[in-house]
Amino acid sequence: MKEAVTITVGTVVGVGLFTTGANVVGGLGPAVILATFVAMLISIYPALLYAEMGAALPYAGGTYQYASLGIGKPMGMLAGWNFIISLVAVTSGEALAFSFYFKTFFSALGIELPVSDRVVATVVVIAFIITNVRGVEMTGKLQNGFMFFFWGVAIIWFLTMLPNVNMPNFVKLPDFIAQSTPLGFIASVSMIWWCFAGFETCCAMGEEIKYPQINIPRALFLAPFIVFAVNAAFQWFLVGIVPTEQIATLSTASAPFAEAMKTAGILGFPLILLAAGIAFGGDFSTLNASIAVPPRYLFTMARDGAMPKIFAKVHPKYKTPYISIIVLGLLSAFLIASNSMIYIASVSLFADLFYYVIGIAASFGLRRKHPDLKRPFKAPGIMIGAPLSVIIYLIMMTQLDREALVTGVIWCILGLIIYAVCRKRYQSDETKEMDRIIMEEDIPTPQERQKMDKEFKIWRTVVACAVVIAIVAYVIPFVAV
Repeated sequence: MKEAVTITVGTVVGVGLFTTGANVVGGLGPAVILATFVAMLISIYPALLYAEMGAALPYAGGTYQYASLGIGKPMGMLAGWNFIISLVAVTSGEALAFSFYFKTFFSALGIELPVSDRVVATVVVIAFIITNVRGVEMTGKLQNGFMFFFWGVAIIWFLTMLPNVNMPNFVKLPDFIAQSTPLGFIASVSMIWWCFAGFETCCAMGEEIKYPQINIPRALFLAPFIVFAVNAAFQWFLVGIVPTEQIATLSTASAPFAEAMKTAGILGFPLILLAAGIAFGGDFSTLNASIAVPPRYLFTMARDGAMPKIFAKVHPKYKTPYISIIVLGLLSAFLIASNSMIYIASVSLFADLFYYVIGIAASFGLRRKHPDLKRPFKAPGIMIGAPLSVIIYLIMMTQLDREALVTGVIWCILGLIIYAVCRKRYQSDETKEMDRIIMEEDIPTPQERQKMDKEFKIWRTVVACAVVIAIVAYVIPFVAV
């Protein structure tokens, strides 16, 4: 379960939190906690639906498989196709974010690197392509290392920053907040929700997770709350250290956290610590996960004949879908050339929202088409929860930039063309659906189950405490001031 959680959260805790998610603080000030809380609320029920599907159908490919079985192969292809471009965009954005904070790290040490952001970003993507080709075990171990390094540094940074937090900043809203509109708030929620998108990442690696019928739901129960606690905590420090009259400058900053510290006059060791934690912890964890997961989708789609068969090739030594890993990694490097975080985020957000709409619809379709499918976990209230979630996500899609919408539509059309050609060519390779549904379940021994239950109880307690602390932190200033 530990790897299922760190792979999932690692995909999410990175580029969104440290770039666009932090930019939103510049537009909302202390009211950002409301947008973050709403983003968590609208992620919880879809996470339960994915917990149900992931436990019942633990195969590589995640939503591609769920949609193919629940609402038809063309929709399954669109789901997988959009998931791929979403995380490819995340990889590109994360690599650029890494370059921003990597250069900030050296700048804080008095060294100015004469290298462009694009070059640094491309080099780090190539490095992670190599590690991912070498196997999922290495990927999992690296993920644990990056995440726990990030948390260790984050805790130290939090402690060093506490004396610099100004409580009145949380009580006084910036003047521009009065001019905000409901649509503007929805747009802010959408950008912060991008920090949550990917909460179901572990489903894509279902075939490689031990006891997936137990561990996938548990990882998904925790993921939205972990992401909320992390985002709320970091946003709290941004609000606390930046003077209210200057907080608007964060809305356009490339590296908002570094910009916030410079604005507040906090340099030296705290800035070095922040840059190191974000670059080598948060950014690395997201890069590792976002390069590891999409190739499993492309591999599965190619294995089923929905994409060219070359993407289903497995490395003879490392047993990884190395062609898919390399091609998608190079596509990420291509997107890096745009050097626009806002464009990359918008493209990813369109793909995420559309992908989740298909995934939510798939959960409903699976209930109707395969009512006898063994479901170790069953999400409650699907008749209300699924349609409501779809409506919410469609509303958020209306707030995206026109360029992102056009790019998303073109990407979908391209995918459908490739799919049509491949289905015609590989029509004899039709997947036998029931063969995929009926598989022998891997059951843990009583001793293993006891150990798993104990581990989950610890995770659940820690996460609950983190969420409570994050919320209380925003309430305390109203009592203290």
